Amino acid sequence: MADNMSQELLLYSYWRSSSAYRVRIALNLKGLAYRQEYVHLVKDGGEQNKSEYRNVNPLGLVPALVHGGLILVQSMVICEYLEEVFTDTPLLPKDAAGRARVRSIAQSIASEIQPLNNLGVMRYIKTEMRQSDAVFRDWYGHWIARGFSALESWLSGPGTSTFCHGDSPTLADCFLVPQVYNAERFSCDLEPYPNICRITETCRSLAAFDAAMPEKQPDAG
Repeated sequence: MADNMSQELLLYSYWRSSSAYRVRIALNLKGLAYRQEYVHLVKDGGEQNKSEYRNVNPLGLVPALVHGGLILVQSMVICEYLEEVFTDTPLLPKDAAGRARVRSIAQSIASEIQPLNNLGVMRYIKTEMRQSDAVFRDWYGHWIARGFSALESWLSGPGTSTFCHGDSPTLADCFLVPQVYNAERFSCDLEPYPNICRITETCRSLAAFDAAMPEKQPDAG
């Protein structure tokens, strides 16, 4: 385990990818040093489509994490791996019920909200279906509202405190903040979600979240 922990962590990332954003937050919260390789998802038809990156992740998606000889894809899997290997600064509660609640929040974002609004869907709606920006924004806003309404309900109940769960950041917060960033980017109305907004602002005041912000990444722009 000691040898494994000493291996370099290499994150394949794109500054505006909310999935990569989640992993950057988790790495920062755990105080882990990591190197980034940047995969521009738009330039030259998308660098994720080139064979060099497809050899890393055949799906052509970011993030991917390389640790020693291991290649991991999917942000939830990567974060769970970091949690199991690097046990300092845990991002999951000690109790089973708490862990399940945190995973439910994170997985609802990763599986139910973000996939309907990601870059591939956006491109398909605009190019293949030849829909206008207005139609896409209606689509985007609909799924944000549906997902955020559920999140707001959960965050209004037992377990929520300073953060999504308790008084220290968990994986739920790592997933929430990037999704709020996306909603803000597309001018979604967040007024109906006071708990989401409060928790997001609290998270953004922490150095780990601030350093992970898209605009602060070297490949931003």
